[in-house]
Amino acid sequence: MATPEHHAEDVGAKIPEHWSAGVQPNAASFAHWLDTFHDPALTALVRAALADNYDIKAKAARVEKARRQAIIDGAGRLPQLSFGTSYQGEQTHDVGYGSVSYGNFYTMFYLSWELDVWGRIQAYQQAAEQEAIATQSDLRLGQLSLAALTARTYFELAEARLQVEVIEQAAKDRSIIAELVRGRFMRGLSQALEVRMVLTDVANAKAQLAQAQNQTQLLTRSLEAQLGRYPSGTLSKKPLLPEPPAELSAGLPSELLARRPDISAAFERLRAADSRLESAQKALLPRFSLTADGGTITPSLHQIVDPRQLAWNLMMGMAQPIFTGGRLMGEIDKNSALVDEALNTYKNTAIQTFKEVEQTLAAEQHWRDQELAYREAVEQTNASRSLALYSYQRGNIDMLTLLDRYRSTLTTQLSHLAAKRQLLNNRINLYLALGGEV
Repeated sequence: MATPEHHAEDVGAKIPEHWSAGVQPNAASFAHWLDTFHDPALTALVRAALADNYDIKAKAARVEKARRQAIIDGAGRLPQLSFGTSYQGEQTHDVGYGSVSYGNFYTMFYLSWELDVWGRIQAYQQAAEQEAIATQSDLRLGQLSLAALTARTYFELAEARLQVEVIEQAAKDRSIIAELVRGRFMRGLSQALEVRMVLTDVANAKAQLAQAQNQTQLLTRSLEAQLGRYPSGTLSKKPLLPEPPAELSAGLPSELLARRPDISAAFERLRAADSRLESAQKALLPRFSLTADGGTITPSLHQIVDPRQLAWNLMMGMAQPIFTGGRLMGEIDKNSALVDEALNTYKNTAIQTFKEVEQTLAAEQHWRDQELAYREAVEQTNASRSLALYSYQRGNIDMLTLLDRYRSTLTTQLSHLAAKRQLLNNRINLYLALGGEV
């Protein structure tokens, strides 16, 4: 009974030669994607997270556990030898002769060895080794995910701090306008309603500032927790929001199968399921074993290693399962179902990873266009705000129009920061989707 051979290219759908998003099919250019942001502080934080994060350390321990389990599962292929020694003493009392003491030293050994003629134990050990390889891929995926999460949190924190600066400036601008309106009101050039309106706008700006400051402390503590540090809310260096990296070459879709750690893990678990099924099938075949036992019994300790005192026996046997109440066939059917589950899990993992790459590649240009549009909008709203203030001072526009220009400027500035950070996040997601190393 041979298990079917599975291939990594069998993902349930035809793999295209190129990505449908239209990127150039050149050699992949994302091997060390962290360096593309040109931010030493970010690089240092990610390195620290990879070294000190407790979840990563737990995953590393699981890898070591899986490797040791493979050794345990393969131990049955080797002879099992046990040895023991003991002493038994007795004392008797005989009337007229006094007491008599005597004793014996015992040494015993036991040897058992199942001859793995059909490779049943070998297949079982191979399944454990493949599971260990999959666990190693899980660790690599966890490391890449942590690096991406740390970088995203870093950029979110940089955006939040820039938002604080922008909103602080907006609050100062509103306060200047409030003083201007008060002066006009005292001279009878504006109404009390205008004063109330601008003071309301100042209060709203202060509330928005408090919200941005709170978001900054939340993100700071979140980043510290990812680094395995106490979340004190303090970082030694101020995060930056860099310019987006240049467009990249994503390589070929078929290369993703070997590069993505979650695909590799799913395929190794499929292979492990195949090996367990093979072991279960071979359990129906005869088993050959070799056993031996023996030892020595001597009243003198120095004779305990005397080969002339050794008594032993050796036996070779065969056992053929005849009736097991359906246990062996049940094991085969169960492992066959596990193979089917692992196969479909692998195909689904591969399809989902292709989807992630296609989506992030398609979103790349969208976010670039949006960031450029907001950058232009910031320039225009800054210019219109200055013109609005000039026009209000000369009575050409009312207070509502002036405040609307200031609100529009603040909204556009915050939207530009968000679009810039989303473009950076999308690039991180793309690096992660492509399986790029940090």
